[in-house]
Amino acid sequence: MKNSIHLKYLIVNESDQLWGLTINSVGYQSITPQTVYPPRNHPTRYLFSTERGRILDEYQLLYITKGSGKFISNSIETKRFQSVKDGTIFLLFPGEWHNYMPDKNIGWDEYWIGFNGINIDNRVANGFFNQKKPIFQVGLNDQIVALYKQAIEIAAEQKSGFQQMLAGIVNHLLGLAYSLDKNYSYEGSEVINHVNKAKILILENFRDIKPKDIATELNMSYSSFRKVFKEYTGFAPLQYIQELKIQKSKELLTNTAIPVKEIAYLMGFENQEYFFTAFKKKTNITPLEHRRFTQGVWEDNTNNGF
Repeated sequence: MKNSIHLKYLIVNESDQLWGLTINSVGYQSITPQTVYPPRNHPTRYLFSTERGRILDEYQLLYITKGSGKFISNSIETKRFQSVKDGTIFLLFPGEWHNYMPDKNIGWDEYWIGFNGINIDNRVANGFFNQKKPIFQVGLNDQIVALYKQAIEIAAEQKSGFQQMLAGIVNHLLGLAYSLDKNYSYEGSEVINHVNKAKILILENFRDIKPKDIATELNMSYSSFRKVFKEYTGFAPLQYIQELKIQKSKELLTNTAIPVKEIAYLMGFENQEYFFTAFKKKTNITPLEHRRFTQGVWEDNTNNGF
């Protein structure tokens, strides 16, 4: 790859904006040691001084694949530069002052992509991305590099629908940054082992297992187990068990003629009514309605629509 590739001022039409995510620029540059940063060929729209920093009107996702440096933004609580090394992604927010630069004696290689749209705005509003935590530790990842390279190729050609293709890549990159960073924080700890063991116990005994029994099996207090399980999976243990029961119920409703009453029993629900209530709360339809929607052939002879 060339030492520098800047694809800027990408065209966005009204239809592209309706897609929910539009891409403004994408690129790559390799900064060698003792090189002025940003280099003179840096796009004028994005040019900034490392003495003053800058504010953008878009999001940018930068990935450092070689070297090291530092980064700071207005919302970082310490108000100090944070170390950045290869395998780090950082997210710039529109309207947020920030500053970053490679180490003069080391330099770095950086990929970036700039974007706007209601999709990313909603993710920020819902707490998936936060200005107080703009740095993601993802490691050196060939999949991420391949996505940036693909984005550069698509932007260079600008074929019909290229904005939608680039939006898909940005969504993929954001998903990887979010997921890999979450898992990175658990590396070297027992959390992953505990959660995986808990999942196996639930899968093998979901019909009648209790969260406190799982904690006991793992030699953990229930409060500690519940905390780490929810942090890692996004579900409290009881919610996870309930979710698994509903998913397995759907499978039986779709692929078998087993009466709904029996499915409720097989899934470990206290009674038909409770199964009905739990299923409808999760899916907005009754078990029988789900069966009719997915199959349209099975008739259930139990009472009360079960």
